Amino acid sequence: MTPEASSSSMKAVDAYIAAAPKAAQPRLRELRKLIKAVAPKATERLSYGMPHFDYKGRLIYFSAFKNHIGVYPVGEAEQHKELHRFMTGKGTYRFSLDEPMPMALLKKLVEARVRKNEGSGGQKAGYGRRSASAR
Repeated sequence: MTPEASSSSMKAVDAYIAAAPKAAQPRLRELRKLIKAVAPKATERLSYGMPHFDYKGRLIYFSAFKNHIGVYPVGEAEQHKELHRFMTGKGTYRFSLDEPMPMALLKKLVEARVRKNEGSGGQKAGYGRRSASAR
């Protein structure tokens, strides 16, 4: 990614967070900071209308809602029993804005995603078939 593209992607994520519900904004910033600390080489951008981090493949997405934060660790959610009470569907965690987010557990989750993507030998782990435009 070029520096210009990286800068515009970061600005897009900044804008997403700024447009999120006020109660969610500090949590989104904290989650973003955690992901960047665990995966400093990851790139960020908006994908599917939400912040997405990519490191040797899809790493993790997050989104803000009126009453909760959604976290989508590509292909990893069902493997983290400690976070099971936050699971709302396959590959989806929901964290109420009424409770503190379990940042230590989220850190473990991101670390697991980084290890999984690094173990893929540089292949785009987490990606399905290539899009028609990429074929």
